[in-house]
Amino acid sequence: MDLQTRLSGIPGIGFSYAKKLEYLGLLTVSDLINHYPFRYDDFSNLTSSLEANIGEKVTLQGEIWSIKNVFTRSRKVLTQAIFNDGQSPVELTWFNSSWLTKQIKVGDRLQVSGKLNKYKGKMSIMMPVWEILTSTSEVPVYSTSEVGGLVGGLHTGRLVPVYPETFGISSKWIRTKIAQILPQVIDQVKDPLPQEIRQNMLSLNEALQQIHFPKSYREVEQASKRLAFDELFFIQLATQKTSLEWQHKTSVKKFQITNSKLQMFLNSLPFELTESQKKVIDEIIDDLKKGVPMNRLVQGEVGSGKTVVAAAIIYLCHLNDFKSLYMAPTEILAFQHYETLQKLLGPFGINIGIYTGSRKFTKQKVSKGKNKKPFGTFDTLNPFDTSPNVIVGTHALLSEKFDVKDVGLIIVDEQQRFGVEQRTLLRAKAKIPHFLTMTATPIPRTVTLTLHGDLDLSVIGELPKNRPKISTHVVPEKKRRDSYQFIKNHIKMGEQAYIITPLIEESETMQSVKAVKVEFEGLKKIFPDLKLGLLHGRLKSKEKEKAINDFKDKKTDILVSTSVVEVGVDVPSATIMVIEGAERFGLAQLHQLRGRIGRGTEESFCLLYTSNDKSQERSRLKNLETTFDGLKLAELDLKMRGSGEVFGTKQSGRWDLKIADLTDLELIEKTRTAAKKILQDNPTLDKHPLLQAQLTMLASNVMPD
Repeated sequence: MDLQTRLSGIPGIGFSYAKKLEYLGLLTVSDLINHYPFRYDDFSNLTSSLEANIGEKVTLQGEIWSIKNVFTRSRKVLTQAIFNDGQSPVELTWFNSSWLTKQIKVGDRLQVSGKLNKYKGKMSIMMPVWEILTSTSEVPVYSTSEVGGLVGGLHTGRLVPVYPETFGISSKWIRTKIAQILPQVIDQVKDPLPQEIRQNMLSLNEALQQIHFPKSYREVEQASKRLAFDELFFIQLATQKTSLEWQHKTSVKKFQITNSKLQMFLNSLPFELTESQKKVIDEIIDDLKKGVPMNRLVQGEVGSGKTVVAAAIIYLCHLNDFKSLYMAPTEILAFQHYETLQKLLGPFGINIGIYTGSRKFTKQKVSKGKNKKPFGTFDTLNPFDTSPNVIVGTHALLSEKFDVKDVGLIIVDEQQRFGVEQRTLLRAKAKIPHFLTMTATPIPRTVTLTLHGDLDLSVIGELPKNRPKISTHVVPEKKRRDSYQFIKNHIKMGEQAYIITPLIEESETMQSVKAVKVEFEGLKKIFPDLKLGLLHGRLKSKEKEKAINDFKDKKTDILVSTSVVEVGVDVPSATIMVIEGAERFGLAQLHQLRGRIGRGTEESFCLLYTSNDKSQERSRLKNLETTFDGLKLAELDLKMRGSGEVFGTKQSGRWDLKIADLTDLELIEKTRTAAKKILQDNPTLDKHPLLQAQLTMLASNVMPD
């Protein structure tokens, strides 16, 4: 057996269990021993039933006097046993575990752990964890030598690890397998960290043993620190290495910036730029003058004016005889950008093309008659041959058929919606251009330092002047009818509303969660005198476009939609945003959704409906009533929901953090410094083959997009 042995080939696991383990992402021995506990049950209090306090977790040793299965009136099975530790009888109860009567017999000596309760004068433990004791010594069957000299047992009598589970795979089963496998492979684990980096830390071998089989909470803390350091260090090493490699790419032409021409463009805008926008443009211009490829992330709230900044940079690119690509995650957003850039750049003779799954047009043509088309016809594999200076597109830009030349600037909007490989492929197609990525998703500083460490960061930290504040309210169910009347009143005044639901269709597993198709039909009855539109991701492109255009043209009063409107829909007369099942969204996403309103001059309202009455959930949503800073909301999300739920695999890039905490700024700074030190001494890592191998392995584990 070695670290790369497939779990399906190990005796006692086999094909059936291996398929279940795949749901946990566990394929090899290495995956299994790096599957860490998320908490521990403290069963180290080995005592007697008379000395123990009611309500505390205890471990008792004694004999089974009786055991049987009992059927309740609802035909559920209870397994009940009378256990005696020599001091007093204790009733043990398990639910849905009828098979226990075959494993535990009268007269067996057991060690049991659980919370001791008292019911009708009798002591009891519900759902106790148990192990059979040997007849010669009061030690569980699992010998201590198997798990590194532990005192107690494997499942009782100590700090017992509890693991992420799946159907048919319990923590007890996982503990048993790790206890059997880890001693056989622990010597094969090579510590990749150089000695100068891991001073005052456990070795990797020690950390793995202690995270699975700790003797104390101090050992848990020490092991967690080492393993969390590794997770963050390798992300930092990869991002810093990418940044260095990018800086040493073939140099690009230094842009010549004529301030008078830039000012001419800025003066043509129907509004004045904010100070934040001006600052970000200056930061980008500094990059363009350096003669090395720019790699910058612009972060700004919905409505902060990122597209205008992008247009200014495209204009400068055009003045330097380069063409630009502008990539958006959805056709809705691509068409929105196409129209905006036409208005801003068209007067300067800059031709805008569009290239998406349903539209491949690159030259504006004016035609007469009933069949007039908004765009020209696309009939070449090289769109730039047909004269556009800028092409706005979606994932279709990644197509092998799409060929580009003379591209000096690539802009990727809502960059977190694209995978690492997609961005890399787009960059490679254009042969190392300047690269500008943008996002409206507020990213906490700790996440930026970790996951986006290869990017220079610019922040548009203010909204345009005179933007109305959006009144946000968590609406209790008893107020729903009143809120519907509130919506009707505002629509009668010429305003419009969005109603957002989490799902497209009804789900058997989430019956309390509203689906857009069902909600659309129900709302027709609630608002019989109003015109409703429907929008979701499964509609055809033309259907989506029609739904959006009808809403923009006020042919519909209410747009019932999924979160597909989160980006790319700009309707100034929309003043109300209703979000059903708000508890299913993160605070940052809710903030982005409400950013679709308040884009005109009228006061706007965001109404949050929730089917979850838990006070903790309502308290989380209440933050939106008082906080309008997207970055603060994102940081709250990170603390309350964790990085996994907030950012997900695709947004975090390559790594699924198992044990590290993205709110731990001190550890992030420590790993960042360590990575920079290693690369400063050895940029290619050729002196550190174990570090190279680890980065290669992590890169090969990238999740498919």
